[in-house]
Amino acid sequence: MTKKVILSLVFLALGFGVVKAQELPDRKETLQNMVKVNGYFMKKYADYRTPSFVKNVTRPSNIWTRGVYYEGLMALYSISPRDEYYKYAVDWANYHEWGYRNGTTTRNADDYCAGQTYIDLYNICPDPERIRKVKANLDMLVNTPQVNDWWWIDAIQMGMPVFAKMGKLTGDEKYFDKMWDMYAYTRNTHGEKGMYNPKEGLWWRDHDFDPPYKEPNGKNCYWSRGNGWVYAALVRVLEEIPSDEKHRADYVADFVAMSKAIKDCQRKDGFWNVSMHDESNYGGKETSGTSLFVYGMAWGVRNGLLDRKEYLPVLLKAWNAMVKEAVHPNGFLGWVQGTGKEPKDSQPVTYDKVIDFEDFGAGCFLLAGTEVYKLE
Repeated sequence: MTKKVILSLVFLALGFGVVKAQELPDRKETLQNMVKVNGYFMKKYADYRTPSFVKNVTRPSNIWTRGVYYEGLMALYSISPRDEYYKYAVDWANYHEWGYRNGTTTRNADDYCAGQTYIDLYNICPDPERIRKVKANLDMLVNTPQVNDWWWIDAIQMGMPVFAKMGKLTGDEKYFDKMWDMYAYTRNTHGEKGMYNPKEGLWWRDHDFDPPYKEPNGKNCYWSRGNGWVYAALVRVLEEIPSDEKHRADYVADFVAMSKAIKDCQRKDGFWNVSMHDESNYGGKETSGTSLFVYGMAWGVRNGLLDRKEYLPVLLKAWNAMVKEAVHPNGFLGWVQGTGKEPKDSQPVTYDKVIDFEDFGAGCFLLAGTEVYKLE
């Protein structure tokens, strides 16, 4: 081997090392941004008991919006186990008596979303009272025939991981089986032919958006955050169920198909629009959907389900864009669409707008950041 060839190989190796070193954001900076966003929220909402009063309706602080925040907080706690985070979660759960807005007989996933955090806290300190009501609710759902509860796709994220976590905790497959039955109904049956379009790898938010409904540009309406909810749910389920669970391959197939479809919709600036196939319909940056897509892609890359070369640049572009353009110096999170179900809701989406519920956006960002932090 000639000296020239050897030198070329050395330079290539050094170059590869530089590229590899630069491809991931600094872990300290990633954590700092998460701590900043979470710190803003915990300071502003230091009284976790305070209900939300929005549109002349009072909502307790254990509904889905806050449940999603605590999903993010528990993710942050897993990489930065500060006592204040644990206490904030436990005090909140204690205040709500480890229960739900409408009790253990509720069929509404927006209610039992909080069960995800209750189970996480039980796994840290296994006091049976922490999951007594969660289990009572799930057993009711398992032992009744209805499978059509998740008629809007947001509910898949709110409810599905609770079943997965309880199944893992108890070792009882009945929770996995019921979870699949409910997921499959929403996917394949609800509405005309189900909420999932396998041809495009994306989900309609609910039956109101089934064809013949179209976006202004004539394409199908796929709401960014709604698809983000399903994407995150698949991650959270795959994280819990065993490798030989009978429907694991089905969940993986949906996750991979969604990943490709989501990747193909990314904006040039790294974010995703609220309307995934129509940038003219309230187009612009949106942080909550983008966070959920980063969360899923980072998890997929880290667990070998998504090709690193193909997806890492996509998710890092999105993460870096959010850090640079959405995170305010004080930790406030901009470009978040408020509650709703379609592109026109809670508009305009801006850098400075304080939305109706600040909690779920922060939770989505923390989920994303945790997975980016774990990348190697």
